[in-house]
Amino acid sequence: MNNNRNVISLFSGAMGLDIGLARAGLNIVIGQDFDKSCVETMQANGHEVLCGDIREIKAPDLLSVTGMKVGEPFLICGGPPCQPFSTAGKRLGINDPRGSLFMDFIRMIDYIRPRFFVMENVKGIISSPLKHVPIEERDESNPEQQLGTVLDVILNEFNKLNYKTVYGVLDAVNYGVPQFRERFVLIGSRDNEDIFLPVPTHFAVHQNEKYKWQSLSSAIRDLENAPGVCESFSQERLKYLRLVPEGGNWRSLPEEMIEEAMGGAYRSGGGKVGFYRRLSYSEPCPTLVTSPVQKATMMCHPVQDRPLSIREYARIQQFPEEWVFTGTVASQYRQIGNAVPVGLAEQIGKAIIAAADNTAVVKTKRFRGTGIHNRLKEVLTMGGTLI
Repeated sequence: MNNNRNVISLFSGAMGLDIGLARAGLNIVIGQDFDKSCVETMQANGHEVLCGDIREIKAPDLLSVTGMKVGEPFLICGGPPCQPFSTAGKRLGINDPRGSLFMDFIRMIDYIRPRFFVMENVKGIISSPLKHVPIEERDESNPEQQLGTVLDVILNEFNKLNYKTVYGVLDAVNYGVPQFRERFVLIGSRDNEDIFLPVPTHFAVHQNEKYKWQSLSSAIRDLENAPGVCESFSQERLKYLRLVPEGGNWRSLPEEMIEEAMGGAYRSGGGKVGFYRRLSYSEPCPTLVTSPVQKATMMCHPVQDRPLSIREYARIQQFPEEWVFTGTVASQYRQIGNAVPVGLAEQIGKAIIAAADNTAVVKTKRFRGTGIHNRLKEVLTMGGTLI
């Protein structure tokens, strides 16, 4: 059996996933991306990268660049662009041209035949409906047009390739990341190995301080007066933000000012929690967005009247201090905001290595307390609460 730890990374972005996998003990041989700023970021940090549209890259050519043969790579990882499946968007799913990029990920797996793969995406991919009609002819009220979900197709494709799969939605805060961030993770094994999703390492309640959820304070408080480059809020928005206390949002504004501050969003539905949001040092950060200054998704510093900075964004996503981001300020925010948190990625890598080395399970003939042990295992793997 192949014992190397070589990884091919697709849709690599700023390499959050790759850094975490490397910390787990894997070797990132090459990255790939279409976005010029992402490519330049990878190169600026000394990584080999293949620039280009995945739809135009031939699998034999990609493999040739790595110097490896079919079946040799330990892992292929990547997250096809997630916009079509986002719960915040129009959820066009497979009918959005970007939605088909997961098929190119599958195409690479089919030819290269890595021992394992990791595919990550937004959690909306689980329920994103698959439809067989053109966008312009779609009738959202007609259930007969729906043919299951995008995930159904993905799992079926990997089943055709004889890959055993396990999947779920993981929240990065449960893996030592100072941020609530849910990501869909799909792990596959070519050789029918006992793969599993990583078990949480951090909890909302724990008797040991170092195993509790990490707060925003633990990540960025030391940068409070030296944040580095950051965007700025308009004077109009600052007028209201200055009235919002730490941990508050638009609901904290004086009643007589709320409608004026919210504008057209005042009468819209939803919780609108991101409007005039000022973060709290004492809690994990909400999910980082690709821009901290948008009206509906503000990421205002806990005690200063400014958005989180580039450096603070990177800290929350757990990038190394020396990591270089290239491109415009807006591009850097986007690269970091789209990344997989390093701590979550590291635990995914460790879970795969444990499966590969067959070291994850403590085997016993029998033990007392089977019920409570099984219940605890279920709670830990599902991120639930033990009652």
